[in-house]
Amino acid sequence: MTADPLLTVVAVPGGRRLRLFTDAVRAQGLADPVLLPWSDLAAGRGTVAPGALVRVDSPGEDVRTARLLTGLDHDPDPYRVEGSAAFHRGMRAALRRLTGVVAEAPGAQLLQDPADLAVMCDKRLCHARLSAAGVRVPPALGGRPISGYTDLRERMTARRWSRVFVKPVHGSSASGVVALTAHADRVLAVTSVDLVHGAQGPELYNSLVIKKYEDESDVATIVDALCADGVHVERWLPKAALGRASVDLRVLVVAGRATHVVARTSRSPMTNLHLGNARGDLVALRGAMGPRAWDRAMSVAEAAAACFGRTLHAGVDLLLAPGLRDTAVCEVNAFGDLIPGIHHEGRDTYAEQVHAVRTGRHTPVEPFGPEREPEGRR
Repeated sequence: MTADPLLTVVAVPGGRRLRLFTDAVRAQGLADPVLLPWSDLAAGRGTVAPGALVRVDSPGEDVRTARLLTGLDHDPDPYRVEGSAAFHRGMRAALRRLTGVVAEAPGAQLLQDPADLAVMCDKRLCHARLSAAGVRVPPALGGRPISGYTDLRERMTARRWSRVFVKPVHGSSASGVVALTAHADRVLAVTSVDLVHGAQGPELYNSLVIKKYEDESDVATIVDALCADGVHVERWLPKAALGRASVDLRVLVVAGRATHVVARTSRSPMTNLHLGNARGDLVALRGAMGPRAWDRAMSVAEAAAACFGRTLHAGVDLLLAPGLRDTAVCEVNAFGDLIPGIHHEGRDTYAEQVHAVRTGRHTPVEPFGPEREPEGRR
């Protein structure tokens, strides 16, 4: 790119992500990015300047944006699990609106394809896209949507699966995820869900402390509530160990290259760091894997991100099998770049994105038009 880009970012004002991206832009001698607040976009307002390069950041952690996207007449409870389907519908509509706004600004381009973002935020569609491209993913219960706990158990029995992950289709940050073990005589659900029996019925809340449920009626209540918003169910594959904990990888792929990697260790099935889990010793893990297995793992992450090739970056969650030789892609995160303290060639995750745009490693895309929808949603 011959001239310094004019950057616009769709973000939550005052948020940590916006601050880190702005710091990265300033450090490379560029003007501060122009902010287009998510709340404005969700409310149908906002424009971009001619020639702008538009980057979309996460709409999460902002109650006003959530209210506008879900169409509620009150502020949603940010700790509730339910409501992710309505949030995703509103986000898709806002992204279509953004596509139209960019198309109306002469020379303006997108750093991410809004349709790609919508698919990455839909676990069923994302899994299908990866599988169709030959990227290894855990086997999943496909076909018709799962209607509830009884339906789930019947389909697990038909597949002879005793252990699965139940994931809200549009969830993020392990919200609502259930690691379920089910045998004829007992069940165990390990989850970030805190089940509360309220006056109006059962309510699901996000918990930073992993919970265990062995009462089948409680497990059924949780699964039934999740199914109302839609779930994606994958076979629970065993994970490799690092020391006495299981381990997986978050790999940030920027402009086609695996750049920033963090090992996540846990003694529970969920390795998300905000749940009290720890970063693992990446040097020790790479040494245990060896260069060939490590390079293969990075190639898998890059292949997963290549399924969203019109988009600047993606956070790929890699499951490492016992023995550290085989991998599978558990998630592809549209906003998986918040990995503080990790650097590649001296650049943090946000500086890496700015560098990729400035050096021409990533080509901004022309908007397709607001009518374009991701596959399966037309």
